[in-house]
Amino acid sequence: MTIKPTGDDLHTVFARSDLGGDDRLDLMEFGLLLDSLGLSWTRSEIQDRFERADTDRDGFISFAELRVLLEAQGWAPGGVRFARG
Repeated sequence: MTIKPTGDDLHTVFARSDLGGDDRLDLMEFGLLLDSLGLSWTRSEIQDRFERADTDRDGFISFAELRVLLEAQGWAPGGVRFARG
């Protein structure tokens, strides 16, 4: 099931996916985040969206870049909240 997180929840999912603890996601961590959200994109779709979201071309996705990507996908803030636990 796909879940649309709100601001704080999205930040929590981002932090959990940030295995390096460097406040940015590499491609593998980005895939983990998508899995956490229930998004089942193909490897090619993940790569494409990663490249489009990485607007500063540093090879990583920041939280701000992630928010822009999700909002462009119709995931505006204020959606369904994650269950706690």
